[in-house]
Amino acid sequence: MNIMKRIYVVQKHYASHLHYDLRLEKDGVLKSWAVPKGIPEKRGVKRLVISVDDHSLEYGNFEGVIEEGYGAGKVEIWDKGYYEEEKWTENEIVISIYGEKIKGKYVLIKTKFGWLIFRNE
Repeated sequence: MNIMKRIYVVQKHYASHLHYDLRLEKDGVLKSWAVPKGIPEKRGVKRLVISVDDHSLEYGNFEGVIEEGYGAGKVEIWDKGYYEEEKWTENEIVISIYGEKIKGKYVLIKTKFGWLIFRNE
């Protein structure tokens, strides 16, 4: 298995509703998901994640205010570090996160109702 360290960042986004944006470097961009209730830090907690448009790698360092339009509001970095990919398919992503706040093995899984994220170890 070829494990590479890649960018991991969670941005706290004060848009029309407070939520968190999970961003993972993959294929030269940041694959992105909105996480309405934040990344679960304890095992046994599953949270909804909503796939959103990819962002440029530079966006992983963005903090500031989006003035107008889609996503308008304040953005701040809540956590950052790197992750190691163990599995990435159309329906399942398994990663180990090494952030400043979040550390551990996480799974994103596509269900018939949408995507979920949970801590696996």
